[in-house]
Amino acid sequence: MATLRIGIIMHGVTGRMGMNQHLIRSIVEIRKQGGVTLANGDRLMPDPILVGRNAEKIAALARQYGIERWSVNLDEALANPDDTVFFDAATTQARPALLKRAVKAGKHIYCEKPVATNLAEALDLYHAAQAAGVKHGVVQDKLWLPGLRKLQLLNDAGFFGQVLSVRGEFGYWVFEGDLQPTQRPSWNYRTEDGGGIILDMLCHWRYVLDNVFGKVKSVSCLGATHIPQRWDEQGKPYKATADDAAYATFELENGVIVQLNSSWCVRVRRDDLVTFQVDGTHGSAVAGLTDCWTQSRVNTPKPVWNPDVRQTHDFFDDWVKVPDTTAYDNAFKVQWELFLRHVAGEGDFKWNLLEGAKGVQLVELGLQSWRERRWLDVPDLSGREGA
Repeated sequence: MATLRIGIIMHGVTGRMGMNQHLIRSIVEIRKQGGVTLANGDRLMPDPILVGRNAEKIAALARQYGIERWSVNLDEALANPDDTVFFDAATTQARPALLKRAVKAGKHIYCEKPVATNLAEALDLYHAAQAAGVKHGVVQDKLWLPGLRKLQLLNDAGFFGQVLSVRGEFGYWVFEGDLQPTQRPSWNYRTEDGGGIILDMLCHWRYVLDNVFGKVKSVSCLGATHIPQRWDEQGKPYKATADDAAYATFELENGVIVQLNSSWCVRVRRDDLVTFQVDGTHGSAVAGLTDCWTQSRVNTPKPVWNPDVRQTHDFFDDWVKVPDTTAYDNAFKVQWELFLRHVAGEGDFKWNLLEGAKGVQLVELGLQSWRERRWLDVPDLSGREGA
């Protein structure tokens, strides 16, 4: 059994998501465990090179996590034939051009979402990768969260009976930056810099709905910029031009109705920063990032509406927690391992650039729905695969 090196150009890993989830909790952890085990017993060992614009920052990051290689020269990194994978977690606006450069250099592609700010660019990128014959994947991490995996297990087991509806609540209070420092970067709140919660979150909701509950058929979305002024990292006030909340309703092809609220202007009084409630004829479930609770048809309480009497029944007591029957690894790391195996010729990887384009498609339709204040159907992109 051999150890096989796989060279990965990692771009944009000095940012919060790229550094924490992709470098530290994925690639560094994979290296610590001795690589990714292939079916024949061989070990696939990532050998990353960190690429960024700030030499001091990227060098310090490499030293801290035992990464031997780093560079501020992307062209030079792309020219190295020994590095076969290109990963990007930098800005959405720059992503299409960066990935096209990597495709032209013959690199396999793995990247954060959104893959682009518009559907035309996203599809063009997919077709370029297909024409070049490179393998490609898009991060769709929430599919491997323990809470959603438990929902998927319940659905596969027929626990819900006929699923009727899904209600999701995502978000938390992001401080404006004056009273307390903000916990998200200021570009998130500027449309001109690729910000906006619709662009950020509807990409997530597309793959969650398509993979767990049913294909999205139509969408109605209302966005809002609830807080028009925020303060940046230097403490200077700026105008928030991007939406900071989105209230969306989806109809799925199987008839399920989904309501998803996404907001950076909401204070949390629920089980987690995101929760999904699934209601079906035979049972219901509520899942957060990690935990999931169920209530079946036979132990559903029978409340009687009486607004003149204080409610004494504890409805939370009627729910049963789904046990952890398996070990749940970091969601980003799990998908990295699947993609690396795919690059090594082992297993399919359906979460590709076309799937990423579907997320961008839903973003465009959500923004159009908001502008035009109407429902919009979601065209099928599957026919674009060979275009």
